[in-house]
Amino acid sequence: MNTDSILQFFRGYPTWEVLLELAIIWACVYMVFRFLQGTRGAGVIKGFAVVIVLLVLGFQLIGESSSVLGRIKYISNQLLSLLAVLLVVVFQPELRQAMIRLGNTRILGRRNPRVTRVADSVTDAVEFLSKNSFGAIMVIERSGRLGGLTENGVQLDALITPRLLETIFWPNSPLHDLAVVIRGDRVVAASVQLPLAETGAITNQLGSRHRAAVGISTESDCLVVIVSEERGEARLSEYGTLTQPIPMPEFKAALLERLQVTPTPETTPGETDS
Repeated sequence: MNTDSILQFFRGYPTWEVLLELAIIWACVYMVFRFLQGTRGAGVIKGFAVVIVLLVLGFQLIGESSSVLGRIKYISNQLLSLLAVLLVVVFQPELRQAMIRLGNTRILGRRNPRVTRVADSVTDAVEFLSKNSFGAIMVIERSGRLGGLTENGVQLDALITPRLLETIFWPNSPLHDLAVVIRGDRVVAASVQLPLAETGAITNQLGSRHRAAVGISTESDCLVVIVSEERGEARLSEYGTLTQPIPMPEFKAALLERLQVTPTPETTPGETDS
């Protein structure tokens, strides 16, 4: 297929229609790459893209230049169909996360009116645990429940408070090693064993708590709070990704943002409402 035939092909359509189609294609490609940015699938899709482009161009050029290579062109079409199936298999975790994110949007999801209480309690507890370098992992349920995991832990069903969380993660406490699960404004279970992320999902400098946080946030839409025992750093994990350490003055705002609640400005001393 030469340049003249390509130009002739586009001349058969209105200019605005061609531009609109190109814009739609560009937007779709951009959204896919934006979604995969920072995930393990980003590098893989680049490799697939190179392979597909080379195969399509190569087989199309061969097919156009010769009429006796019909079998090769048929094989190329079948190979492209196989690559489409392989894409679904390879990006199965990313596709699952896309569906989880879709179900957790403001349009389809439901806002929990008690998350402010949860954010206050978790922030106070994290500040105490971080200051004393006590390790902790807290799993906050959102739209999906973790019933299968909580059943294997210690059932509590207690109203969330900072003191409760601090007591659970106090060193040598029988429940401090594993995770707590928060549903609504209640701690439903403690000493909950979480699935670990695959080897290599996080840097080797981080420990098993961070690996467990990434593992459970990959499989559900929960928000996970992690406090490092070694460095006292606080991080959040959601959708299989881990944030950088969050400074304590910014932690509550980061937590509320991910729980889809806009924090209300606090009144500073000396201010009065007009």
